[in-house]
Amino acid sequence: MRFCRPVLFLITLASLAPACDAQAPTLALVPMPREVQILPDQPLPSGLRIVCPACDAQDQFAADDLAQTLESRGVPVSSSGFTIQLSRHPGPDFTPAMRPEGYTIGVLGLTLTITAATPEGIFYGAQTVKQLVEGSGTTAVLHAATIRDWPAMKYRGLHDDLSRGPIPTLAFQKHLIRTLAAYKVNLYSPYFEETQLYNVSSLAAPPGGSLTPSEAKELSVFASRYHVMVVPEQEAFGHLRHTLIWEKYSALAETPHGAVLAPGQPGSIDLIKSWFSELAVDYPNSPFLHLGADETIDLGVGQTKTDVETRGRSVVYLEFMSRIVDALQPLHRRLLFWGDIAQDAPAQLKAMPQTFKDSTIAVAWGYTPNPAGFRKILTPFTDAGIETWVAPAINNYRQVYPNFGAGLLDIQEFTRDGQRYGATGQLNTLWNDDGESLADQNWYGLLFGAAAAWQPGESSIPTYQQAFGRVFHGDRTGKIDQAQQELVAAMDLITQAKVITPTEGTDGLFWVDPWTPDGQKFASRMRPLASAIRLHAERAIDLIGEARAASPATPAFVLTEEAAAPSPRSLASEATLYAAPNDPANAYPSAPTSLRETNALDAVEFGARRLDFLALKFQLSDEMSAGYARAFIAATSTDSKIHRTTLRELSDINGVNGRLQDLLQGYAFQRELYTQTWLRTNRPYALRQVLDRYDAATALWISRIDKIRSAQRQYSEIHALPSATDLGIPAPPMTMPCCSVTP
Repeated sequence: MRFCRPVLFLITLASLAPACDAQAPTLALVPMPREVQILPDQPLPSGLRIVCPACDAQDQFAADDLAQTLESRGVPVSSSGFTIQLSRHPGPDFTPAMRPEGYTIGVLGLTLTITAATPEGIFYGAQTVKQLVEGSGTTAVLHAATIRDWPAMKYRGLHDDLSRGPIPTLAFQKHLIRTLAAYKVNLYSPYFEETQLYNVSSLAAPPGGSLTPSEAKELSVFASRYHVMVVPEQEAFGHLRHTLIWEKYSALAETPHGAVLAPGQPGSIDLIKSWFSELAVDYPNSPFLHLGADETIDLGVGQTKTDVETRGRSVVYLEFMSRIVDALQPLHRRLLFWGDIAQDAPAQLKAMPQTFKDSTIAVAWGYTPNPAGFRKILTPFTDAGIETWVAPAINNYRQVYPNFGAGLLDIQEFTRDGQRYGATGQLNTLWNDDGESLADQNWYGLLFGAAAAWQPGESSIPTYQQAFGRVFHGDRTGKIDQAQQELVAAMDLITQAKVITPTEGTDGLFWVDPWTPDGQKFASRMRPLASAIRLHAERAIDLIGEARAASPATPAFVLTEEAAAPSPRSLASEATLYAAPNDPANAYPSAPTSLRETNALDAVEFGARRLDFLALKFQLSDEMSAGYARAFIAATSTDSKIHRTTLRELSDINGVNGRLQDLLQGYAFQRELYTQTWLRTNRPYALRQVLDRYDAATALWISRIDKIRSAQRQYSEIHALPSATDLGIPAPPMTMPCCSVTP
């Protein structure tokens, strides 16, 4: 899948159109500014000089961050060279819409000036300049341009699932926030069911798998420097199984040890108040808190059954939500809540007290593309006078690699409709439903979410796909962009053929045993796709290798000794892995000729390898089924040549280069790569349960190796083989030759 780069002259984003003139000037920027006029490139043989007359502390931080980022890429910053100036003196072209976060970039002679009315605008202008500078040393160049830019949506955020397995290190959370801020995201929302440690109720928080109050405060202070507010989400109605499973709280549950609070139970409100009172102290840099309150599917089946049957589910739900809002008024925070339950009760929403409407923000969510649009889940809130945000998804959950084909479309369509129907914010989401998702595989969807929320209207996916690799990884070959599109194509094959159900995803397909009756159902669906999936995945691996080769200082993706024998790390040691450019602990400033974000690049390659192995597993299973059928038939022959055929077929199944060994070694090696990729971003907590799956898979194929080896010994002794059924080998597919034997 190939696209031409857009030609950019004095344009608005809506007028972007692909063009194939290779000589036309181009820019790769994420997000793409509203108005750009391309100027001649400015060589930087002497580097850059960054000046900030009359800077306050926030502007100086933006200047220092810009300088240190460019220096880490090998671009000299000194007292001489081309000048970049930061100015808080906007001119007459600075409209009221631009003032909160907008900026302009102008070039006059040997000076580029970033102008804004606020610290946020100065910071965002500096982030754009980072993308305008390419190369290093004496070959560095500034892609000069005149720019006017400001956001389409006031709130541009990421919802980060911290309750379905992976718990990031504090160092990686800082890296995540700092990186998202570089693409003009201004809100980060960690999601908690039980993984925030509270002083008052600490039962549910797992040791080593929770954020502590001190970490929360440190994260908030760090984020403020980058103009990012941290909005904690503590589920306050549903998704509370990890709390309600404790006997202390059992009386508060709608059903015994269930997941939903019973609204009528004394103690429910007190528990919620205790949580959010602590959150308000621990996360002080935001005017918001997030109540969750989604998917309360058990409401009305237990303790509130009579009440729901009498008054209706929506009435009971919204009444309890109103009680929560009233109880939390002393915290003086706006309260976010998920919209999936209340959206079906437009009349009740309109009738809610004004205090509720003024105190809340409804977050409508929709995680799959919808050609018909998202109006139906937005207007119940906007018509009721309740501020509304949209929450698309990158579609990473339950996938061996995120399904970005669906994810980018969902982000594009939902954010477009949010702007159309008056939503003031976007909360892009990632979820870790089965606990296997890897954070460094998510960037492709996260950055498009940032672009879509900043840009007005419908963001161009092709334009983004051509800019991502160059902007995020510093790849000027275009090969990383091509690799991502190969993986999109591979995932699309699986999705469009409906090989899996939405609740299983490709993770389920990765673990399914192809020799079971259930696995054979999947095998029949995978059979026509496996080769094409593998070719896409392998092409992605090759392209990533070619991109690395074009930047020879880029480290290779290799298994480290530590990953092979992991031990718990301290947060102090993790801090060196994701240190900010202006942090003395920074352990790896980019080499001048290296790609950037190589941990993420490794994770992409690992995703391609998992996809390839997933499809290979089904191919090898079919080949072994057919091979054993041929061996079994040949075993009945007295012809010595046919006898050699039997030995060859058995060796192909279980020998030095046997297919069983391929599966065993594949799972074992991927286990080690998975461990390494996990520990680069996460605490050890919850890793064991994933590794147990790898261990179970390797043990399964070891047991089959032993069974086939026993059959081989039997054949050597009596020239007879057990039946395939006795060995658990499925019947060969009808499409494969298996019933005739030739010497």
